[in-house]
Amino acid sequence: MLSRRFSVSDKSTERDDAGEFRPLADRMRPTEIEDLIGQKHLLSAGKPLIRALQSGMPHSMVFWGPPGTGKTTIAKLLAERSEHELVTMSAVLSGVKDVRAAVESARATRQAYKRGTILFVDEVHRFNKAQQDSFLPHIEDGTIVFIGATTENPSFELNNALLSRLRVYPLKSLEEREIEVILVQAVATLNDESPAVRTVLDDVARRSLACAADGDARRAINLLELANELADGRNIDVELIDEVLSGGSVRRFDKLGDDFYDQISALHKSIRGSAPDAALYWCARMLDGGCDPLYIARRLVRIASEDIGNADPRALTIALDAWNVFERLGTPEGELALAQAVAFLACAPKSNAVYKAFGAAQRDASERGSLGVPPHLRNAPTNLTKELGHGADYRYAHDENDAYAAGETYFPPELGEQQYYRPVNRGMEIKIGEKLARLRALDEAAFGDARPSLGTG
Repeated sequence: MLSRRFSVSDKSTERDDAGEFRPLADRMRPTEIEDLIGQKHLLSAGKPLIRALQSGMPHSMVFWGPPGTGKTTIAKLLAERSEHELVTMSAVLSGVKDVRAAVESARATRQAYKRGTILFVDEVHRFNKAQQDSFLPHIEDGTIVFIGATTENPSFELNNALLSRLRVYPLKSLEEREIEVILVQAVATLNDESPAVRTVLDDVARRSLACAADGDARRAINLLELANELADGRNIDVELIDEVLSGGSVRRFDKLGDDFYDQISALHKSIRGSAPDAALYWCARMLDGGCDPLYIARRLVRIASEDIGNADPRALTIALDAWNVFERLGTPEGELALAQAVAFLACAPKSNAVYKAFGAAQRDASERGSLGVPPHLRNAPTNLTKELGHGADYRYAHDENDAYAAGETYFPPELGEQQYYRPVNRGMEIKIGEKLARLRALDEAAFGDARPSLGTG
């Protein structure tokens, strides 16, 4: 999130007052609310965040979103508009000692100048519990207005005590068209700063750069700045952008972060929803972002059992085969086997009957205690166990008609007969369901009026 209207001033130079180099992204940071691009869901008229900006009365909050979406910029604008001192720290480099120093500075500012202080903590999720707890009393007594910034889900990464005192504002990745607008401004800034050497970014190169930035405005500007240095006075075309991007993937994929779990969730749900095209897209997205292909392979095996099961038992074999093929071939050849498995699983008939049945059986096993094995099902390897009646009256199924002992019971008497597994009317489970119904009819005929009650699982 950067400037929509930017004009060069004395402060907008490549070096600050101390002579230190300032990256282009920092030189373009907007100084007015109206100059922000993106985050309309937070900054449209009447929204709580824009009201806080316009009123000059900030509250403690946390910005949650991907890199380059404006978290730092909004914090600075809040401080400027509300005439608060802004103290910044990074949780990567700071500790409790730094927090104490910031709090003391805030107290001194309030006493000496009657001004409040905004304490902005970048990467706040990197602080441990004790470090997060250290902010609590100072937020409570108004010594500081706390603003945190994080790329991780605050619900998981921030203590409940701290989170309860903050309002969470989720920021979204910028759209490509918004990135293109920022790139146009960046080119204008470069030309204003160095009018003797014109920077020209053609339309195709701009679109390619906006796509490669993956919603991160800062990344887009940094890549443009690098391309401008390599251009050495010539136009920036798509070939030069490809050269800049040749160093590796720029896709956002934070392993074990929200993006990771959101994308694997999308893959799983696309397969479950029998949407092969979407499933292949999310598989490709994860591989493109650097996900370990073996993680995808393991997840496909899980999906084969959880969502397809006996509706098509081949799904489990194909998922395992894809895993095995990838281990043998590696990248990129083995990725096609994963894609084949993804497409097959998405198109296969679906059943979670085994998944539900096993869950019901697990609940009974956990909640009903250690029920004894019925005597006729017990092992009888010795004379003593035989004398105790182990295995007595057991009916050997292979000696029965159709290899089925109609009326035989296999559950502990205290539990009664249960029906956990209920095949769905899809795929192979149609035949399985028909067989089980026929066997139940045989049981009913064998039991007569003495048939045990049938539980629901």
